Amino acid sequence: MLSVQMYFIFCSFVVLSSFAQELRHKPVGTKPVRLFTDEDLAKYHGQEDGQPIYMAVKGVVFDVSSGKDFYGKDAPYNALVGKDSTRAVAKMSLEPDDLTFDTSGLTEEQMKSLEDIFINVYKAKYPIVGYTSRRILNEDGTPDKNFKPEDQPNFTIKDEF
Repeated sequence: MLSVQMYFIFCSFVVLSSFAQELRHKPVGTKPVRLFTDEDLAKYHGQEDGQPIYMAVKGVVFDVSSGKDFYGKDAPYNALVGKDSTRAVAKMSLEPDDLTFDTSGLTEEQMKSLEDIFINVYKAKYPIVGYTSRRILNEDGTPDKNFKPEDQPNFTIKDEF
């Protein structure tokens, strides 16, 4: 029987296999793409010394450990880590209701702010370690057959894998 993590790896392979031609050469030593469930991501909450600190924005999981003074234990932005905090980043908020991936109801200005921060802060500064499973899987864990990386905002296979 496959473990949950192996199932997610298998699902990511199925979804992304049609894009293999674009992945010409992967340097030796790079890690495979990882899919994070909400439970997986919650383990990287910045409260334990020596544990990586991860957060997601727009379904992209970043290792923000190098910014532990901002994201680590008792740090000002620790509320953002261990989850997909897309809405909070867009609104520049630390309110508990904003600590979610849900962008419904955001203004055009907030969406522009999200895009700017996503590109100029997170993508520019922190390594990508994976994606939230929500980005390419259905709620029941099956591959989303309608998911197409090329149709996703800021999902560039050559840049992100």
